[in-house]
Amino acid sequence: MCEELKILKQGAEARLFICQYLGQPTLIKERFKKNYRHPDLDTSITKERIKNEARAIVRCKTAGVKTPTLYLVDFERRRIYMQHFVQSVTIKDFIINIFNKVENGSGDNANSLDEVAKMIGQTVRKLHENNIIHGDLTTSNMLLVPKLSVNIDQDSKWLNVENLELVMIDFGLSSFDSSTEDKGVDLYVLERALISTHNDYPELFGKILDAYKAFSKSNIKEIISKFEEVRARGRKRTMVG
Repeated sequence: MCEELKILKQGAEARLFICQYLGQPTLIKERFKKNYRHPDLDTSITKERIKNEARAIVRCKTAGVKTPTLYLVDFERRRIYMQHFVQSVTIKDFIINIFNKVENGSGDNANSLDEVAKMIGQTVRKLHENNIIHGDLTTSNMLLVPKLSVNIDQDSKWLNVENLELVMIDFGLSSFDSSTEDKGVDLYVLERALISTHNDYPELFGKILDAYKAFSKSNIKEIISKFEEVRARGRKRTMVG
């Protein structure tokens, strides 16, 4: 079924493999068994999470958010088979490399960073407009990939944002909810992730939020108000310890 299975990454919840499936580069996400749970409960929880992740990927397509194409869901093996982007870079690595280039005197790529911030804000807003809560918004869970019919080399991958598009990945913690609370929490998770990973670019979240607001079709004031509430609660917890 799948040729030359190779492990790509292992995390706390799942292993990622790459292979050729039906002639296509494929990523397999395989969820671990949790031995501390009763086997029946573990099977039930894992099945529900796999279903939820697959549902989120399909729903994103309808919402106009680019995600890996879903090939197969295998409940017996606890696996999701999906498109593997051979030419891709995480936004986390993109931002780090941009700053390395600036520091090494190879040019000011602030426009590229601003464009990426805009792409993130618009994409997250599309998710929320369709009541999709990602649950783990970090720049490691966002890819930049070449647009169709664009063949890019290693160097231009980091520079020519107009040739790239954003792909959302890892919907393992996703849910579907219309509440402003969950959308506010989603934004707060993103802000905290950016503060911890990209403190060299303190304006990043503000630019993302500007794009998020500009792309809004409805109830933006309520969502931002809820986000600020969540942020205030988070700061209070940090101060109290």
